Amino acid sequence: MRYRLSHDARPQALTLLIAAALSVLFWFIPYAEFLTYPFRIFVTFIHEGGHAIAALLTGNSVASLSVSPNASGETYTTQGGLISQFLISSSGYLGAMAFGALLLVLIRKTIASRIVLLSCAILIFGLTMIFGFIKPIFSLNAWSGIPFTLLAGIAISVGLFLIARFASLRVATFFVSLLAVQCVLNALFDLKTVFFLSSPLGPAVPTDAVNMAGATGIPALLWTIIWIALALGMLWFVLRLYVAGRDKGYQPDLPFEETPPV
Repeated sequence: MRYRLSHDARPQALTLLIAAALSVLFWFIPYAEFLTYPFRIFVTFIHEGGHAIAALLTGNSVASLSVSPNASGETYTTQGGLISQFLISSSGYLGAMAFGALLLVLIRKTIASRIVLLSCAILIFGLTMIFGFIKPIFSLNAWSGIPFTLLAGIAISVGLFLIARFASLRVATFFVSLLAVQCVLNALFDLKTVFFLSSPLGPAVPTDAVNMAGATGIPALLWTIIWIALALGMLWFVLRLYVAGRDKGYQPDLPFEETPPV
């Protein structure tokens, strides 16, 4: 069946394009990194949270979750079997992509942006306090990562709450779009980095792909290619949901501008 750009999706698509254009533009503006730095830390929390949640869902435990000032992160979990290792290792990059895709779907379904931002604030605060603070203290593991993880997690959570509480509806909606774009772009950028690190001529750097190579004997480069293919497939699917409506029997959603404030 033929698809087209749905009329009610056009304002949303424009908001998404503006958010994407700004995100890309910041990469080429000197010293603009500080503008995107909070978003980078946010995506790192989502990436590491993906590992932690996957570990719990597969019956494993999480010892600690930490985020570093350079926007890298570490999550220590029990390994479990091969399937558990695959799901835990894959849930970092793919988890960030899936989270960005989920935000796009929520915007498209006109879920109130304030609710989305509050949910993100609760998620980051929960990851920070449970896995970034309480678990490391009781497990006597990764204490060095606690200060910055705690500071960054609380700051991001409070920032998201303040935007949800006091920003206008348009600003809150644009901010959700920006979070979605940052998750998607950073997931793709990180996968590109891992691809080069996993090449035969790349430096010996520990990555999720290297962990999978050690567990399965399959080269890290191949794991990276699989993750890139899955991430691109996920992005393609959600973008079709985001902007396309079926010509036949298509029931439009409520107009984007008429989303009631919360």
